Amino acid sequence: MAGLDQREKTRYRDDGYVVPRHRLPAARVDALREVLDRLIRDNPTIRPERLVSAHIEGRNTEGVHGSRAFLELAEDEAILDMVADLIGPDIILWGCQIFCKPGGDGMEVPWHQDGQYWPIRPIATCTAWVALDPSTAENGCLRVIPGSHRGKILHPHLTEDRKDLVLTQRAADGTFDEATSVDIELEPGQMSLHDVHMIHGSAPNRSPKRRAGVAIRYMPATSHFDRGLIATTDKSGYTVDFARRPLWLLRGQDRTGKNDFTIGHA
Repeated sequence: MAGLDQREKTRYRDDGYVVPRHRLPAARVDALREVLDRLIRDNPTIRPERLVSAHIEGRNTEGVHGSRAFLELAEDEAILDMVADLIGPDIILWGCQIFCKPGGDGMEVPWHQDGQYWPIRPIATCTAWVALDPSTAENGCLRVIPGSHRGKILHPHLTEDRKDLVLTQRAADGTFDEATSVDIELEPGQMSLHDVHMIHGSAPNRSPKRRAGVAIRYMPATSHFDRGLIATTDKSGYTVDFARRPLWLLRGQDRTGKNDFTIGHA
């Protein structure tokens, strides 16, 4: 059955995230893991937690040599059906990043809100986080603060001067109660969907087991990806080039009339 059931929609609305019943077939997960292994070999100078724009074939403007296999994953009709239930029928793909934490020294992702550093106005994005390896509390799975998306508030963030973080921006002290956090443990092929305002992060991976997942970023075409809002920068811990990052209109039409779907495409 396509899309989310009512229970899943309610969970997302109330908590800001959901783990849907849908999962990828094992054979497809195995194939994506092989692609990821190749990407890691092709990007020896880049931490595997920072494989940004991994869906762009060849070397992108952010310095990563990616693969179309992850673009094909982002175009998966079953995933798009679920995303449409959450952000509407007009869907733009604007980002895809691999978060692969090697066993033993996988980097921490501090507590943060994604909308803090994205040039989308009004800010709106649903992220599909697809597990390629088992993702557990032991190896640094995604952690969320349920309900922190309510009110659509972007809280103050601080910049950390640390080399052991995937992102250098974190939610300011007093913003949330970490005691309310929930670990999203996933088996390979499972995924979580989360709202752009939800506070989330993940612990370092000190276990011997790798933890790899793909974060696919979808925005409704009622929002504008404003390329002039944030300059090309490494402020978040690695280079992002929003000025030249390509967009894909995957479903429907651009309701703003402002989004450019030619920039960055070969």
